[in-house]
Amino acid sequence: MALAAAAERVRDFHLRQKQESWDYHDAHGNRLGQRVTALDRVGIYVPGGKASYPSSVLMNAIPARVAGVGEILMTVPAPGGALNPMVLAAAALAGVDRVFTVGGAQAIAALAFGTATVPAVDKIVGPGNAYVAAAKRQVFGQVGLDMVAGPSEVLVICDGSADPDWIAMDLFSQAEHDEQAQAILLTPDADFRARVEASIARLLPTLERRDIIAAALAGRGALILVRDLDEAIALANRIAPEHLELAVADPERWLADVRHAGAIFLGCHTPEAIGDYCAGPSHVLPTSATARFSSPLGVHDFQKRTSIIQCSPAGAAVLAATASVLARGESLTAHARSAEYRRKPES
Repeated sequence: MALAAAAERVRDFHLRQKQESWDYHDAHGNRLGQRVTALDRVGIYVPGGKASYPSSVLMNAIPARVAGVGEILMTVPAPGGALNPMVLAAAALAGVDRVFTVGGAQAIAALAFGTATVPAVDKIVGPGNAYVAAAKRQVFGQVGLDMVAGPSEVLVICDGSADPDWIAMDLFSQAEHDEQAQAILLTPDADFRARVEASIARLLPTLERRDIIAAALAGRGALILVRDLDEAIALANRIAPEHLELAVADPERWLADVRHAGAIFLGCHTPEAIGDYCAGPSHVLPTSATARFSSPLGVHDFQKRTSIIQCSPAGAAVLAATASVLARGESLTAHARSAEYRRKPES
């Protein structure tokens, strides 16, 4: 079963991300450390307007389950009152505890504040449309958020060695999400660009979602001729794309030069579509250039860290001297005196 195989790969990848608690003792006998614990309850928003996304269930819920979250709730629209069976199957495989058939901004509000039937959560994750994104912005602070996602995007860098049909279909695979999706090709090979353009014209009429793809390509798509691959990489770092395909003969040569991307797909045999479904890493990625400072969704998004501090009597005396000076420098004398009370070890 494809869903089970994908779930296993996603789980295996995220098991390697789990952080553990740690502590140590310094030279004065003070204990310092970090306790890592999972969130109590999280809410997963799964889109369901123009298409059903069982893959999003796996990519959001499995990292939460690996982290040890106490309870996982899921909201998903049910157009016409019907739920996609694959979405429910994915929820069962991923360990979702409860499913609520509600979508849009109202789902975000329900998860953030709670209702008579939907418990309030500590964090909301999962992408949605513009209304969902706007609602997430408004409830931030009441709950934690993974990110405020924009339209999906892919940037493909080619040196001309790839099959143009493959690249055209890679661009289509992002453009078919919705009319606001972004699909861009950068290549220094003018002939290759022309061949990709010809592939687009020939293959587009064969696709079921061709109207959506055509609108996305017309509004936010581009086939751009660059001077060389160095310029392509520089532009990629400026764009900071959600998905970056290095469809070149030697992708390893350029990997270290990429500083900003949600996920990097190396070589012509690694389409972004595989990352969307079953490679292993979560497909919930930073969009709209936020890869400059954000990371893919992972186990760390469902764990929190608490600092542990325990002073020995002798250690307190040493640290109190430092704290006292700094506190008085900030004119916070109560802080200083609190520390100074510990300067003499108990006899």
